[in-house]
Amino acid sequence: MNAGTLPKGIRRGSTLLADPVEATRELAAQIGGNDAETVVFFCSSAYDLERLQRELDNRFGGADVIGCTTAGEIALDGYANHALVGMSFPRSDFMTVVGRCDDIGSASLLEVCTLVQSLIRRMRLRAPGMNEENTFAILLIDGLSGAEEPVLSAIARELGNIPLVGGSAGDDLAFKETSVFHGGAFRADSAVLALVHTALPFEVFKTQHITSLDRKMVITEADPVRRTVTEINAEPASEEYARLLGVDGQELRPMLLATHPLCVRVGGDDYVRSIRSVNEDGSLTFYCAIDEGIVLSAANANGIVSNLTNLFDRIHQSIGQPTAVLGFDCIFRRLELQERRLQSHVSGILAANNVIGFSTYGEQFKSMHLNQTFSGVAFGGAETR
Repeated sequence: MNAGTLPKGIRRGSTLLADPVEATRELAAQIGGNDAETVVFFCSSAYDLERLQRELDNRFGGADVIGCTTAGEIALDGYANHALVGMSFPRSDFMTVVGRCDDIGSASLLEVCTLVQSLIRRMRLRAPGMNEENTFAILLIDGLSGAEEPVLSAIARELGNIPLVGGSAGDDLAFKETSVFHGGAFRADSAVLALVHTALPFEVFKTQHITSLDRKMVITEADPVRRTVTEINAEPASEEYARLLGVDGQELRPMLLATHPLCVRVGGDDYVRSIRSVNEDGSLTFYCAIDEGIVLSAANANGIVSNLTNLFDRIHQSIGQPTAVLGFDCIFRRLELQERRLQSHVSGILAANNVIGFSTYGEQFKSMHLNQTFSGVAFGGAETR
């Protein structure tokens, strides 16, 4: 496929080619073109990122290009590994403004607020009628920064009612370095924010299949900065976690952590607090903010397929069959699907609903940083306006 035969509207593409030059060329053939306003891509951390960033800058030079590394990709036919996937938004239907905040681990909230204010001013110049009905935000952030909550809080305060979705970058469960892409380069300790305005119908969504149980535990010793818990119920954290969930004596592998989540209840809703890793000293490191005194509950992870099916049924009722879905899917959901041998089935559901996305180290939805959710934005066609 060449630029002259590219389909109109939002374009989706993916490639499993390992060479960065060939992979970028194949992706550009699927989603490029002179009318691309913005390109959003997600890539395996296994790529040579220096070579990949040069190719991305060359192939999509006329558009804003943003992206990040992943813990797995959602390609044209569903879940993929070691892939490059992407989506482009045409100028005929979209206006975007993009900004970046660096050194987010030490950045002040004022810097983040100033960035968002600048983006809103720029968008109002282009789209004076922007509001929460026709504008949304995409946030891509370093998934090992530990800065999601303060950054997101500052962003949400400035956005007001404009909905936000996004994901924390991954590195295939290596937990060494995650990167976001903007301005022609991959960067760690950074966050990229895009405001997107469109007349097309869209729906920002979030779903989870996790429900809390009446088995509670209290964090009695923790390091909030490192998101690490050393004691639960005044006992060594990993031992007490395993005992309370009935898995003591088993190796606490990522697959087991994925199917034995913990929840905190806020305002009547359950929010998952997923464990990123079990450390050599018996402490637990989490994907989300954690602190002493927080009461956690054991939780059930059941019905992931029916939950996802119900989500897309609701989307179909709201905007019709989505022409494209930009999706942010927690890595623990993929691990659970692998454990339950459901990954192929769910890949079919994602492909049937035109999803492009990635497996994350955390998801952003409105003002919340979350775990074990599937969040994103679904787009309807012009006929459903």
